[in-house]
Amino acid sequence: MLNFLKVLGVGKNQDATDLLTEDLALVEQRVEPAKKAAQVIYKKLACCLQSQQGLDADKRTKKLPLMMLSVSMAESFKDFDVDSPIRRVLEMCCCMETLLAKTLAEFEVQLEKEVLEPLNKLSEEDLPEILKNKKLFAKLTTDWHAARNKAQASTGQAQTKQDGLREEVEEAWRKLENIKDQYSADLYHFSSKEDSYANYFIRLLELQAEYHKNSLDCLEKNITELKENHNQSAPRLSGPSGKVYGAPLLSHLQHSGRQIATPIQECVTMLLQRSLKEEGLFRLAAAASVVRSLKGSLDSGNIDHSEFSSDPHAVAGALKSYLRELPEPLMTFELYNDWFKAAGEKEVSDKLEQLKVVLGKLPPENYNNLRYLVQFLSCLSEHQDVNRMSPSNIAIVLGPNLLWPRTEGVDSLLDMASASSVQVVSVIEPLIQHANSLFPEAVDFEIPEPPAGVDPTETKFHRCRIGNQGGRTIFPFCTQPFVIEGKI
Repeated sequence: MLNFLKVLGVGKNQDATDLLTEDLALVEQRVEPAKKAAQVIYKKLACCLQSQQGLDADKRTKKLPLMMLSVSMAESFKDFDVDSPIRRVLEMCCCMETLLAKTLAEFEVQLEKEVLEPLNKLSEEDLPEILKNKKLFAKLTTDWHAARNKAQASTGQAQTKQDGLREEVEEAWRKLENIKDQYSADLYHFSSKEDSYANYFIRLLELQAEYHKNSLDCLEKNITELKENHNQSAPRLSGPSGKVYGAPLLSHLQHSGRQIATPIQECVTMLLQRSLKEEGLFRLAAAASVVRSLKGSLDSGNIDHSEFSSDPHAVAGALKSYLRELPEPLMTFELYNDWFKAAGEKEVSDKLEQLKVVLGKLPPENYNNLRYLVQFLSCLSEHQDVNRMSPSNIAIVLGPNLLWPRTEGVDSLLDMASASSVQVVSVIEPLIQHANSLFPEAVDFEIPEPPAGVDPTETKFHRCRIGNQGGRTIFPFCTQPFVIEGKI
C-alpha cells in the first residue's frame, strides 16, 4: 500500500496548477483577464454605436442622427425659391449628410460583424468554457487529494478496506487525468489563438481609420466643389417666364404638340452627346447665370445646343429645375402613397410587379415623360464607375424633384422632408435599376450631328434606341453597337 501511495505522489503537496507544465500554467493566467477585457470592451464599444445592433445598413441609416439632420435640411430648403443660394447649398448639404449617414451605417455593420460579434463570442462562449473546465479540474484535483489522504490514513486497517480506498484513489486519478487532458487542450488552443484575438482590436482601428478617411475624402471633395459653384453663382431676382417652366405638363405638351416636354427632351439630347461619363452629373451645381440663360432659351423655344452642351452641369441643372417647378410632380400627387407601398415589397419580383401596377395608373403624358427620363438615367448609371452616379446616387439627387406630397399642414411638410431624403430613394432606385423590365417600350433618342472638329466617336450615336426588342437588350451608348441575347 505504501508503494502504491508513493507512485501516486502521496508525499507531495500538489494543487491543480502543479499538474500543468510551466508553459500551460503561464497561459492559464491569461484566460481570465482575456475574458474580462473582451467583455468590458464589447460593452463600451457597443455603446459607441449610433444605431441599433442587428439591423442592416439601410435600416440603420434611417435611424441615425445624421439622417435626421438630412431630413431637417430637406424640410428647410423647400421653403426657399428654386434659385436661392441658400436652397442650393442646403440641397447639396442634405445629399451629403445622407451619404455620410450611409457611410456610417455601413461602417457600423462591418464593425459589428468583424469586431463586436467575435468579442461577444469570446467572452460569453469560448473563454467561459475554458474557465468551466478549469473549475472542474480544480475540483477533481481536490477530490484526488482527499482520496489519497484517506488511503494514507488507512495504513494498518483491514486489507479489504485498504483495497476499497485504493480503488477510490485510482478512480479519482482517472477522472483527474481525463479533465487534465481536456483542460490542457483548451489552454493550448487558447495559446494558439491569442494572436487572432489581439487582431480584433487591430481590426477595430483599421475600420475606424477607413471610415474616417472615406468620410473626410467625401467631405473635402464636395466642399471644394460646393464652394467653387457657390462663389460663381448669383441670386436670381425674378422668376421664370412661365412659358415652359412652371407650366402644367399636359398644357405644355398640348400647346407644343410634343409627347416629351421640351426641357426633358432637349436637355437629355445635349447630355447624350458627351456627358454620360461626366462625374457628378445632377449632383454638382453649375453657374446660376448659365442655368438661367438655358432656361430662358428653353422657355422661348430657341435652343442653341452648341452654346450649352459644353456645360453638362448647367444642362442637368436646367432639367432638375424644370422637374421641381412643375405644379404637380411627374409621378403625381395622387399616387404618392402607392409608390412607397410598391417599393416596400421585400421580394424583388413582387416589388417590380407592384411598380408596374402603379406605372399603369399614371396619366399617359406622365408615363411617357417618366419612361423617357428613367431610361436615360439607366444609361447614365451604366457608366457609374466613371461618373460616380449609381442608381442610388441618382435617386438621392433627382428623387425629390420627381415625387413629393401635397404640402398642406405640418404633417405633410414632415412627409415631404422624409420623402426627399429617405423614402423616395427606395422608389426611384429600382426604377433605374430595372428600367428595361419596367419600361419594355424602346425609346428613340435623337442626337444631333457632332460639332465641327469633334471626334464623331465622342458623340456615341446620332440615333440611338434603348429597350427590349424580341428578347434582346440593346445598349446604344457605345462606339460600336452590341446586344445581349435574352431578357434581363
